[in-house]
Amino acid sequence: MPFDRRVWYEATTLKKAGYEVAVICPVGKGYFETYEVLEGIHIYRHPLPPEARGALGYLREYLVALFWEFRLARRVMRERDFDVVQICNPPDLLFLVAGWHKLLSGARVIFDHHDVNPELYEEKFKKRGFLYRLLLLCERLSIRTADVVISTNDSYRNVAIKRGGKAPDDVFVVRSAPDLSKFHLIAGDETLRRGRRCVVGYVGVMAEQDGVDTVIQVARELVQVRGRTDIGFMLIGGGSELDSLVRLRNELGLEDYVEFAGFRSGDDLLRHLSSCDIGISPDPISRYNDMCTMNKTLEYMALGLPVVQFNLTEGRASAAEASLYVARNDPRDMADSIELLADDASLRAQLGSSGHERIKSQLSWEHQVPVLLDAYKRALGE
Repeated sequence: MPFDRRVWYEATTLKKAGYEVAVICPVGKGYFETYEVLEGIHIYRHPLPPEARGALGYLREYLVALFWEFRLARRVMRERDFDVVQICNPPDLLFLVAGWHKLLSGARVIFDHHDVNPELYEEKFKKRGFLYRLLLLCERLSIRTADVVISTNDSYRNVAIKRGGKAPDDVFVVRSAPDLSKFHLIAGDETLRRGRRCVVGYVGVMAEQDGVDTVIQVARELVQVRGRTDIGFMLIGGGSELDSLVRLRNELGLEDYVEFAGFRSGDDLLRHLSSCDIGISPDPISRYNDMCTMNKTLEYMALGLPVVQFNLTEGRASAAEASLYVARNDPRDMADSIELLADDASLRAQLGSSGHERIKSQLSWEHQVPVLLDAYKRALGE
């Protein structure tokens, strides 16, 4: 915090509605104070091991987080007291912290469902088995412990109802959409375009399941196979796969066409994205990705960028007519859609305008605020 846009919007929205808000989170991404107050939000931060790789690495990370979150929750209870505990996954172990305070002081619990961890495990490790079943159990306990569940989309809402056994009236869909008063198109920077006629932008995490290697394969197809040296790629963000992605780019000789711009935030992020012509969401077709809403897709739409993505259920639910959809996990097919948009300015404008209007009229954060406040009223029995 405040790097996590969704939770920051939730916290500041609740503050404006009259709640006192304290947040427990890890240090990182430029924020290392163990305690500070930002915009009236009390933020308590704890250390965390380096980003996990492998099942044992995740277990270690989660146990360390759990230890600190128990400890800091006791501190918040002592210093501020609280009536509601909102837990955000991953991991699906925070029901232990919330459940303890529910038993101890009668605190109400809201589960903010960010990720479907059983499907994420299956996506990462290509198997199910004991750990998959354990994750299903932890997910179910998180949902059952909660008085109210906040889901990021309808697929997650169905999980809470069908897999978690929650009553439909206790599950609210609060989407992770940008606030257009803060996230909007600004003047781009021609130097960031590096002389390219068309620039394809990516923003987000670069982990195994995110498919960012596909972007590099798309660049290879366009630049080296089709000779489209007028198209460049700007990749914003970082993650566990960043080093291997840089190596792949260098091995393919694409240094002049694929730029890794690192983490960006605030106006700097807007300046980079506003210098792009197309937004790419390379998350491959899979059971996990089919259920997920991709924040980057909504951010492209907020800026009026046309989107290219694989054909995913929640991807279509977000973008509707603002995107071109690729039917197969094939970089050549995605390159076809990028090339089509690169050569058709009117189509780019049509898709971009559709996306911006969809965010403005239906999906932006201002449309999520009443639902969030209703979820809190429900949890408190008001």
